[in-house]
Amino acid sequence: MSETEILETHLQEMRRGTIVLACLRLLEAPGYGYGLLEELGQRGFPTDANTLYPLLRRLEKQGFLTSEWNTDEARPRKFYRTSAAGTRLANSLTDEFRAIATAIGALPEEH
Repeated sequence: MSETEILETHLQEMRRGTIVLACLRLLEAPGYGYGLLEELGQRGFPTDANTLYPLLRRLEKQGFLTSEWNTDEARPRKFYRTSAAGTRLANSLTDEFRAIATAIGALPEEH
């Protein structure tokens, strides 16, 4: 495995939890999967559909998201929204993320 491939693997692991947090924050206003996928990418959280849709279903099953179908358009869309439990989780994750960022910032840097 090349150094670049190893780095990509570690970056993917590191990003995994940040995608959950980003989804919970972005879905404080209702949104649907494809729109969320685009917004995540625009905000620096590149994600593919094969990762996002199972994540949304899991967060809904865990009670952190709610959903409803909008059938007003030709093609029905499932809209998600962060639940009260999801907001509490997002707040806790944000606090922990900031604490980790502070701890990393305090580590010595050697080049």
